[in-house]
Amino acid sequence: MSYVSAFLNGFLVSAALIIAIGAQNAFVLRQGLRREHVGPIVALCASADAILIGAGVAGLGAMIGAARMFTSALTVAGAAFLTWYGVIALLRSARPSALAVDGGGAISLPAALASAAGFTLLNPHVYLDT
Repeated sequence: MSYVSAFLNGFLVSAALIIAIGAQNAFVLRQGLRREHVGPIVALCASADAILIGAGVAGLGAMIGAARMFTSALTVAGAAFLTWYGVIALLRSARPSALAVDGGGAISLPAALASAAGFTLLNPHVYLDT
């Protein structure tokens, strides 16, 4: 019976982390609505999330918590990336057609994967969650 309880607990914690709409989820949804590089982006994000969840179970959180310099550098890099993306999104919203999903030009697969990796790995919350 304890296996079912542990599975249910792990499932609910993982679901709570994924259900919240953050920068990564918003980017994946936007790309899905645009029908651009959906498969590779979902594969990258799902793989990274699975690896991070596994790393959290293996004790990565304790190791990161002990490395204060790494935590600080990661926080600054993540904040800079998310600020840059937020400014770009704010500038897009100032244009009347900015909120249209089909607005703007298509992005290349490497750019889409780099953005998805940035939202996944540079987000300070992913390491707090891990």
